Amino acid sequence: MVIPTDRSYAETLDAADSLAHFREQFVIAEPDLIYLDGNSLGRLPRATVALSEEVLQHQWGQRLIRGWNEGWFTLPERIGAKIAKLVGAQPDEIIMADSTSVNLFKLAVAALREKPGCTRILTDSLNFPSDLYILQGVIDLLGNQHTLEQIPSPDGVHGPADAIVATLDSQVALLTLTHTAFKSSYTYDMPAITAAAHAAGALVLWDLSHSAGSIPVDLHGSGADLAIGCGYKYLNGGPGAPAFLYIRRDLQERLKNPLTGWMGQKEPFEFGHQYQPADGLRHFLTGTPMVVSLALMEPGLDLLIEAGMDNLRAKSVAQTEYLVGLWEQLLAPHGFTLNSPRDPNVRGSHISLGHPLGLGINLAMIHEMQLIPDFRPPDNIRLGIAPLYTSFCDIHEAVMRTVQIMEERRYEKYSELAPTVT
Repeated sequence: MVIPTDRSYAETLDAADSLAHFREQFVIAEPDLIYLDGNSLGRLPRATVALSEEVLQHQWGQRLIRGWNEGWFTLPERIGAKIAKLVGAQPDEIIMADSTSVNLFKLAVAALREKPGCTRILTDSLNFPSDLYILQGVIDLLGNQHTLEQIPSPDGVHGPADAIVATLDSQVALLTLTHTAFKSSYTYDMPAITAAAHAAGALVLWDLSHSAGSIPVDLHGSGADLAIGCGYKYLNGGPGAPAFLYIRRDLQERLKNPLTGWMGQKEPFEFGHQYQPADGLRHFLTGTPMVVSLALMEPGLDLLIEAGMDNLRAKSVAQTEYLVGLWEQLLAPHGFTLNSPRDPNVRGSHISLGHPLGLGINLAMIHEMQLIPDFRPPDNIRLGIAPLYTSFCDIHEAVMRTVQIMEERRYEKYSELAPTVT
């Protein structure tokens, strides 16, 4: 893909970008910083700053406990309904609760209990390790009656879709996959994989952490059974933002929450001693909602809804294609490999570039070049593109600063340094 590599071309692309004005809606405290890590932590919306004053000073400071009857109690459903607009779900099919890992635990246990006698759990080698840890714990908790099978990726980049379909059988209770792989950005065909799993009698659980807010998702239309996702990446909900869970409407009364708690109780303020599950999705709540952090998710969601997922996807594809073109001409000669799919139709909104000296290069980017990506072993430098606020000039400048690192060998001084968080 031969494209102009001068900055003026990036400026032309930015001038034609119909979504460019959304960048002004975010706090950008360091104008010279190139931030390409929105796939790990989204930027702070300006409206969130104003809302935080309202939530803290008025709702908490003045209204005190009265806030529960003035909107706090129904926050999990209200914010969930907004996320539903972004991932193709019905308003009553998504609710906010806990963390992504806790939600995965709840849904995995519920799914396995729904499929007694089926002992296989399928996933792939591209799945997020935390998801694997949770599944291993679930197997132990349920008495080691199940086996967890990881279908290997053929190349470490693409998901083994054909191999997954081939290994499905009547003993598979649950197929669980990350929709957009956290390392490579490979994105599965959700309707096709879901249909194949259903044909074998299995339930499917999707992790949308790298999909929600970055690419169009159609949970309901694809027939997906279950899904989870975090709020702090492309949804711009802030560090540690609450997560969401999805259960298709017709499964909600059948599946049972293994972490029963008072917020999932039918009448929580009757304080009865016997648990009775609430109707609908609310019985998958457990403890008290994280009101402040949950309330502060709303401005980021409103911006995504206003922009529209189809528009955001079109810009994301254009920007990842632009980055791939710059890699091919400017970075490949320095030993960088493309560790993401070349085909944008099966690629999310981040690009992984591999290099044997990747960690040192990544640290030089952060400490010397005002460029923030992130790093995933063994060699992946992930460049996250968030179309709401990433510009084409950001991408161009990131590549040029990386070229400078390589030409000046700035990575050498970081060869022995390994930070806790990469």
